[in-house]
Amino acid sequence: MQDTVITSVEVIKLNIPYKEPFVISLGVISSATNVVVKIHTNTGLTGIGECAPFVFIVGETQETVFELSLQIGEMLKGKDPFAIEDRLFEIDRAVKGNYTMKSAFDMALYDLLAKKANLPLYKLLGGSNSREVYTDMTISIGTPNKMANDAFRFKEEGFPAIKLKLGTTTDDDVARVKAIRKAVGMDYPIRIDANQGWDSVTAIKTLNELDKYNIEHCEEPIPHWNNKELVRVRENSPISIMADESVFDHHDAFRLASMGACDYFNIKFSKSGGINNALKIVAIAESAGIKCQVGCMSESRYALTALMHLVAARNNIVHFDIDSSLMLAEDPVVGGIEYKGSGKWELGETPGIGASFDEVFMKEMEHVVV
Repeated sequence: MQDTVITSVEVIKLNIPYKEPFVISLGVISSATNVVVKIHTNTGLTGIGECAPFVFIVGETQETVFELSLQIGEMLKGKDPFAIEDRLFEIDRAVKGNYTMKSAFDMALYDLLAKKANLPLYKLLGGSNSREVYTDMTISIGTPNKMANDAFRFKEEGFPAIKLKLGTTTDDDVARVKAIRKAVGMDYPIRIDANQGWDSVTAIKTLNELDKYNIEHCEEPIPHWNNKELVRVRENSPISIMADESVFDHHDAFRLASMGACDYFNIKFSKSGGINNALKIVAIAESAGIKCQVGCMSESRYALTALMHLVAARNNIVHFDIDSSLMLAEDPVVGGIEYKGSGKWELGETPGIGASFDEVFMKEMEHVVV
Protein backbone atom coordinates (compact mmCIF):
# COMPACT_ATOMS: atom_id res chain seq x y z
CA MET A 1 0.00 0.00 0.00
CA GLN A 2 1.29 3.44 -0.92
CA ASP A 3 2.30 5.67 1.98
CA THR A 4 0.53 9.01 2.03
CA VAL A 5 2.79 12.07 1.95
CA ILE A 6 2.22 15.78 1.49
CA THR A 7 3.02 16.82 -2.07
CA SER A 8 2.05 20.51 -2.06
CA VAL A 9 0.41 23.19 0.04
CA GLU A 10 -1.87 25.86 -1.40
CA VAL A 11 -2.26 29.13 0.51
CA ILE A 12 -5.16 31.46 -0.35
CA LYS A 13 -6.21 34.90 0.87
CA LEU A 14 -9.95 34.84 1.57
CA ASN A 15 -11.60 38.26 1.61
CA ILE A 16 -15.30 38.64 2.40
CA PRO A 17 -16.91 41.97 3.34
CA TYR A 18 -19.16 42.30 6.37
CA LYS A 19 -22.79 43.28 5.82
CA GLU A 20 -22.03 46.30 8.00
CA PRO A 21 -18.90 47.31 9.99
CA PHE A 22 -18.56 45.45 13.27
CA VAL A 23 -17.40 47.51 16.26
CA ILE A 24 -15.79 46.23 19.46
CA SER A 25 -13.79 48.05 22.16
CA LEU A 26 -10.53 47.13 20.39
CA GLY A 27 -11.42 48.39 16.91
CA VAL A 28 -13.66 48.29 13.84
CA ILE A 29 -13.89 45.27 11.50
CA SER A 30 -15.27 45.88 8.01
CA SER A 31 -14.13 42.75 6.21
CA ALA A 32 -13.08 39.18 6.89
CA THR A 33 -9.44 38.95 5.81
CA ASN A 34 -8.86 35.25 6.30
CA VAL A 35 -6.40 32.66 5.01
CA VAL A 36 -7.22 29.20 3.64
CA VAL A 37 -4.66 26.40 3.56
CA LYS A 38 -5.08 23.32 1.37
CA ILE A 39 -2.75 20.38 2.01
CA HIS A 40 -2.53 18.10 -1.04
CA THR A 41 -1.24 14.52 -0.92
CA ASN A 42 0.02 11.91 -3.37
CA THR A 43 -3.08 9.74 -2.80
CA GLY A 44 -5.54 12.40 -3.95
CA LEU A 45 -6.75 13.43 -0.50
CA THR A 46 -6.81 17.15 0.29
CA GLY A 47 -7.20 18.69 3.73
CA ILE A 48 -8.56 22.22 4.11
CA GLY A 49 -8.08 24.67 6.95
CA GLU A 50 -9.16 28.28 7.50
CA CYS A 51 -8.08 30.92 9.98
CA ALA A 52 -9.17 34.49 10.75
CA PRO A 53 -6.44 36.79 12.09
CA PHE A 54 -7.52 39.75 14.24
CA VAL A 55 -4.36 41.80 14.59
CA PHE A 56 -5.53 43.58 17.76
CA ILE A 57 -6.18 40.24 19.48
CA VAL A 58 -3.59 37.79 18.12
CA GLY A 59 -0.98 40.14 16.63
CA GLU A 60 -1.26 38.45 13.23
CA THR A 61 -2.50 39.81 9.92
CA GLN A 62 -3.58 38.18 6.69
CA GLU A 63 -0.19 39.12 5.23
CA THR A 64 1.88 37.59 8.05
CA VAL A 65 -0.21 34.43 8.07
CA PHE A 66 0.08 34.13 4.28
CA GLU A 67 3.87 34.50 4.22
CA LEU A 68 4.51 32.19 7.16
CA SER A 69 2.15 29.59 5.70
CA LEU A 70 4.29 29.44 2.57
CA GLN A 71 7.33 28.66 4.71
CA ILE A 72 5.47 26.02 6.72
CA GLY A 73 4.13 24.49 3.52
CA GLU A 74 7.66 24.07 2.20
CA MET A 75 8.70 22.41 5.45
CA LEU A 76 5.82 19.91 5.39
CA LYS A 77 6.31 18.59 1.86
CA GLY A 78 7.16 14.90 1.69
CA LYS A 79 5.95 14.20 5.24
CA ASP A 80 3.18 12.04 6.67
CA PRO A 81 0.06 14.20 7.19
CA PHE A 82 -1.57 11.67 9.51
CA ALA A 83 1.15 11.99 12.18
CA ILE A 84 -0.55 15.10 13.48
CA GLU A 85 1.37 15.30 16.76
CA ASP A 86 4.69 15.25 14.87
CA ARG A 87 3.58 17.79 12.29
CA LEU A 88 2.23 20.23 14.88
CA PHE A 89 5.38 19.84 16.98
CA GLU A 90 7.48 20.72 13.95
CA ILE A 91 5.34 23.77 13.22
CA ASP A 92 5.53 24.91 16.85
CA ARG A 93 9.30 24.49 16.86
CA ALA A 94 9.69 26.37 13.58
CA VAL A 95 7.52 29.38 14.52
CA LYS A 96 6.92 30.88 17.95
CA GLY A 97 3.36 32.02 18.69
CA ASN A 98 1.31 32.73 15.56
CA TYR A 99 -1.58 30.57 16.77
CA THR A 100 -3.90 31.79 14.03
CA MET A 101 -1.59 30.61 11.25
CA LYS A 102 -1.04 27.31 13.06
CA SER A 103 -4.79 26.74 13.41
CA ALA A 104 -5.23 26.60 9.62
CA PHE A 105 -2.66 23.81 9.30
CA ASP A 106 -4.06 22.01 12.34
CA MET A 107 -7.55 22.09 10.81
CA ALA A 108 -6.32 20.87 7.43
CA LEU A 109 -4.45 17.96 9.02
CA TYR A 110 -7.50 16.87 11.02
CA ASP A 111 -9.62 17.14 7.87
CA LEU A 112 -7.19 14.83 6.09
CA LEU A 113 -7.13 12.29 8.91
CA ALA A 114 -10.92 12.12 9.15
CA LYS A 115 -11.19 11.75 5.38
CA LYS A 116 -8.66 8.91 5.51
CA ALA A 117 -10.74 7.24 8.21
CA ASN A 118 -13.89 7.91 6.12
CA LEU A 119 -15.52 9.44 9.20
CA PRO A 120 -16.99 12.84 10.03
CA LEU A 121 -14.45 14.59 12.21
CA TYR A 122 -16.68 14.53 15.30
CA LYS A 123 -16.79 10.71 15.15
CA LEU A 124 -13.03 10.52 14.85
CA LEU A 125 -12.89 12.61 18.04
CA GLY A 126 -15.26 10.24 19.79
CA GLY A 127 -18.33 12.45 19.65
CA SER A 128 -22.02 12.18 18.86
CA ASN A 129 -24.10 14.37 16.55
CA SER A 130 -27.16 14.22 18.78
CA ARG A 131 -27.21 17.68 20.39
CA GLU A 132 -29.19 20.57 18.99
CA VAL A 133 -26.92 23.61 18.73
CA TYR A 134 -28.19 27.19 18.65
CA THR A 135 -25.86 30.14 18.36
CA ASP A 136 -26.34 33.45 20.06
CA MET A 137 -26.07 36.61 17.93
CA THR A 138 -23.56 39.35 18.63
CA ILE A 139 -24.36 43.07 18.64
CA SER A 140 -21.49 45.47 18.06
CA ILE A 141 -20.93 48.65 20.05
CA GLY A 142 -23.25 51.50 19.05
CA THR A 143 -25.75 53.94 20.47
CA PRO A 144 -28.24 52.55 22.99
CA ASN A 145 -31.03 52.99 20.44
CA LYS A 146 -29.16 51.20 17.65
CA MET A 147 -28.18 48.31 19.92
CA ALA A 148 -31.72 48.03 21.30
CA ASN A 149 -33.17 47.88 17.79
CA ASP A 150 -30.68 45.16 16.81
CA ALA A 151 -31.49 43.21 19.98
CA PHE A 152 -35.21 43.36 19.30
CA ARG A 153 -34.66 42.23 15.70
CA PHE A 154 -32.52 39.27 16.73
CA LYS A 155 -35.07 38.23 19.34
CA GLU A 156 -37.80 38.39 16.69
CA GLU A 157 -35.63 36.26 14.37
CA GLY A 158 -35.58 33.55 17.03
CA PHE A 159 -32.02 33.65 18.34
CA PRO A 160 -32.04 32.09 21.83
CA ALA A 161 -29.63 34.69 23.24
CA ILE A 162 -27.68 37.81 22.31
CA LYS A 163 -24.14 38.90 23.11
CA LEU A 164 -23.47 42.61 23.58
CA LYS A 165 -20.13 44.21 22.84
CA LEU A 166 -19.33 46.66 25.62
CA GLY A 167 -16.11 47.94 27.22
CA THR A 168 -16.33 51.75 27.16
CA THR A 169 -17.45 53.77 30.21
CA THR A 170 -19.70 52.57 33.01
CA ASP A 171 -22.38 55.14 32.23
CA ASP A 172 -22.43 54.41 28.50
CA ASP A 173 -22.38 50.64 28.89
CA VAL A 174 -25.13 50.66 31.51
CA ALA A 175 -27.22 52.92 29.27
CA ARG A 176 -26.82 50.43 26.42
CA VAL A 177 -27.92 47.46 28.51
CA LYS A 178 -30.81 49.41 30.03
CA ALA A 179 -32.13 50.32 26.57
CA ILE A 180 -31.75 46.75 25.36
CA ARG A 181 -33.59 45.33 28.36
CA LYS A 182 -36.43 47.77 27.70
CA ALA A 183 -36.61 46.46 24.11
CA VAL A 184 -36.40 42.70 24.78
CA GLY A 185 -37.69 42.32 28.33
CA MET A 186 -35.95 41.00 31.42
CA ASP A 187 -36.07 37.27 30.66
CA TYR A 188 -34.36 37.14 27.26
CA PRO A 189 -30.79 35.81 27.77
CA ILE A 190 -28.08 38.46 27.44
CA ARG A 191 -24.32 37.92 27.56
CA ILE A 192 -21.77 40.72 27.47
CA ASP A 193 -18.21 41.03 26.17
CA ALA A 194 -15.95 43.92 27.17
CA ASN A 195 -12.99 42.77 25.02
CA GLN A 196 -10.53 43.97 27.71
CA GLY A 197 -12.05 47.46 27.60
CA TRP A 198 -12.25 48.13 31.36
CA ASP A 199 -9.66 48.37 34.11
CA SER A 200 -10.39 46.30 37.21
CA VAL A 201 -12.00 49.15 39.16
CA THR A 202 -14.29 50.03 36.25
CA ALA A 203 -15.07 46.35 35.65
CA ILE A 204 -16.16 45.76 39.24
CA LYS A 205 -18.25 48.93 39.29
CA THR A 206 -19.87 48.25 35.92
CA LEU A 207 -20.60 44.58 36.57
CA ASN A 208 -22.26 45.41 39.89
CA GLU A 209 -24.40 48.10 38.24
CA LEU A 210 -25.37 45.64 35.50
CA ASP A 211 -26.37 42.90 37.96
CA LYS A 212 -30.01 44.02 38.05
CA TYR A 213 -30.29 43.49 34.29
CA ASN A 214 -29.99 39.69 34.48
CA ILE A 215 -26.69 39.10 32.60
CA GLU A 216 -25.58 35.49 32.04
CA HIS A 217 -21.83 36.11 31.89
CA CYS A 218 -19.17 38.64 30.97
CA GLU A 219 -16.26 37.89 28.63
CA GLU A 220 -12.77 39.31 29.24
CA PRO A 221 -13.59 42.40 31.32
CA ILE A 222 -9.98 43.61 31.75
CA PRO A 223 -6.65 43.42 29.83
CA HIS A 224 -5.68 39.85 29.01
CA TRP A 225 -2.33 39.95 30.82
CA ASN A 226 -3.74 40.98 34.18
CA ASN A 227 -4.64 37.54 35.50
CA LYS A 228 -4.18 38.50 39.15
CA GLU A 229 -6.67 41.34 38.83
CA LEU A 230 -9.06 39.05 36.92
CA VAL A 231 -9.23 36.98 40.11
CA ARG A 232 -10.21 40.12 42.02
CA VAL A 233 -12.82 41.04 39.43
CA ARG A 234 -14.34 37.57 39.61
CA GLU A 235 -14.40 37.65 43.42
CA ASN A 236 -16.22 41.00 43.40
CA SER A 237 -18.55 40.45 40.45
CA PRO A 238 -22.14 39.22 40.77
CA ILE A 239 -21.90 38.19 37.10
CA SER A 240 -19.96 35.09 36.00
CA ILE A 241 -16.63 35.75 34.28
CA MET A 242 -15.52 34.13 31.04
CA ALA A 243 -11.87 34.17 29.93
CA ASP A 244 -11.37 34.84 26.23
CA GLU A 245 -8.30 36.80 25.13
CA SER A 246 -6.50 35.64 28.30
CA VAL A 247 -6.82 31.96 27.34
CA PHE A 248 -5.06 31.23 24.06
CA ASP A 249 -3.78 27.71 24.68
CA HIS A 250 -3.83 24.93 27.28
CA HIS A 251 -1.01 26.54 29.27
CA ASP A 252 -3.14 29.65 29.74
CA ALA A 253 -6.11 27.49 30.67
CA PHE A 254 -4.12 25.66 33.35
CA ARG A 255 -2.83 28.93 34.82
CA LEU A 256 -6.25 30.59 34.96
CA ALA A 257 -7.91 27.48 36.39
CA SER A 258 -5.25 27.13 39.10
CA MET A 259 -5.72 30.80 40.06
CA GLY A 260 -9.52 30.61 40.17
CA ALA A 261 -9.67 33.49 37.70
CA CYS A 262 -12.82 32.62 35.75
CA ASP A 263 -16.02 30.59 35.54
CA TYR A 264 -15.81 29.78 31.80
CA PHE A 265 -13.27 29.44 29.00
CA ASN A 266 -14.04 30.75 25.52
CA ILE A 267 -12.33 28.62 22.87
CA LYS A 268 -11.62 29.94 19.37
CA PHE A 269 -9.55 27.97 16.89
CA SER A 270 -7.83 31.08 15.50
CA LYS A 271 -6.77 31.91 19.05
CA SER A 272 -5.98 28.46 20.44
CA GLY A 273 -3.91 27.18 17.51
CA GLY A 274 -6.60 24.80 16.31
CA ILE A 275 -8.36 21.60 17.25
CA ASN A 276 -5.46 19.89 19.03
CA ASN A 277 -5.01 22.65 21.61
CA ALA A 278 -8.77 23.17 21.88
CA LEU A 279 -9.16 19.55 23.00
CA LYS A 280 -6.52 20.13 25.67
CA ILE A 281 -8.29 23.27 26.90
CA VAL A 282 -11.56 21.36 27.23
CA ALA A 283 -9.78 18.61 29.18
CA ILE A 284 -8.30 21.14 31.62
CA ALA A 285 -11.69 22.81 31.97
CA GLU A 286 -13.35 19.50 32.79
CA SER A 287 -10.68 18.76 35.40
CA ALA A 288 -11.20 22.16 37.03
CA GLY A 289 -15.00 22.14 36.92
CA ILE A 290 -15.06 24.95 34.35
CA LYS A 291 -17.53 24.97 31.46
CA CYS A 292 -16.64 26.14 27.96
CA GLN A 293 -18.00 28.27 25.17
CA VAL A 294 -16.90 28.14 21.55
CA GLY A 295 -16.52 31.41 19.70
CA CYS A 296 -15.27 32.84 16.43
CA MET A 297 -13.44 35.76 14.86
CA SER A 298 -14.45 36.45 11.22
CA GLU A 299 -14.47 32.87 9.99
CA SER A 300 -16.57 31.72 7.07
CA ARG A 301 -18.96 28.82 7.41
CA TYR A 302 -16.04 26.44 6.67
CA ALA A 303 -14.15 27.05 9.92
CA LEU A 304 -17.46 27.22 11.78
CA THR A 305 -18.19 23.72 10.50
CA ALA A 306 -14.92 22.54 12.02
CA LEU A 307 -15.95 24.25 15.26
CA MET A 308 -19.24 22.37 15.24
CA HIS A 309 -17.35 19.08 15.09
CA LEU A 310 -15.61 20.05 18.33
CA VAL A 311 -18.96 20.90 19.90
CA ALA A 312 -20.32 17.49 18.88
CA ALA A 313 -17.27 15.79 20.35
CA ARG A 314 -17.18 17.45 23.79
CA ASN A 315 -20.21 17.86 26.09
CA ASN A 316 -18.38 20.29 28.38
CA ILE A 317 -18.96 22.97 25.72
CA VAL A 318 -22.26 24.52 26.80
CA HIS A 319 -22.39 27.97 25.16
CA PHE A 320 -22.25 28.58 21.41
CA ASP A 321 -21.15 31.84 19.79
CA ILE A 322 -21.03 30.61 16.20
CA ASP A 323 -22.34 33.61 14.31
CA SER A 324 -19.52 35.14 12.23
CA SER A 325 -20.66 33.76 8.87
CA LEU A 326 -24.12 35.22 9.45
CA MET A 327 -22.54 38.69 9.45
CA LEU A 328 -20.67 38.26 6.16
CA ALA A 329 -22.02 39.58 2.85
CA GLU A 330 -21.12 36.42 0.91
CA ASP A 331 -20.95 32.68 1.59
CA PRO A 332 -18.35 30.89 -0.57
CA VAL A 333 -18.63 27.58 1.29
CA VAL A 334 -19.96 24.39 -0.31
CA GLY A 335 -21.40 21.79 2.06
CA GLY A 336 -20.77 22.17 5.77
CA ILE A 337 -23.13 23.15 8.53
CA GLU A 338 -26.58 24.34 7.50
CA TYR A 339 -28.31 27.30 9.06
CA LYS A 340 -31.91 26.43 9.85
CA GLY A 341 -33.00 29.78 11.25
CA SER A 342 -33.62 30.91 14.82
CA GLY A 343 -29.91 30.44 15.55
CA LYS A 344 -29.93 26.71 14.80
CA TRP A 345 -26.99 25.01 13.06
CA GLU A 346 -27.06 21.43 11.79
CA LEU A 347 -23.97 19.33 11.17
CA GLY A 348 -23.92 16.67 8.45
CA GLU A 349 -22.28 13.28 8.16
CA THR A 350 -19.79 13.85 5.31
CA PRO A 351 -16.30 12.46 6.04
CA GLY A 352 -13.71 14.95 7.24
CA ILE A 353 -14.84 18.45 8.12
CA GLY A 354 -17.42 17.99 5.40
CA ALA A 355 -17.12 21.26 3.53
CA SER A 356 -15.09 23.00 0.84
CA PHE A 357 -14.93 26.33 -1.00
CA ASP A 358 -16.58 27.33 -4.25
CA GLU A 359 -13.86 27.10 -6.91
CA VAL A 360 -15.18 30.00 -8.99
CA PHE A 361 -15.20 32.29 -5.95
CA MET A 362 -11.72 31.22 -4.88
CA LYS A 363 -10.18 31.81 -8.32
CA GLU A 364 -10.59 35.53 -7.70
CA MET A 365 -8.49 35.32 -4.54
CA GLU A 366 -4.70 35.67 -4.35
CA HIS A 367 -3.09 32.25 -3.93
CA VAL A 368 0.28 30.52 -4.10
CA VAL A 369 1.04 26.79 -4.37
CA VAL A 370 4.17 25.54 -2.64
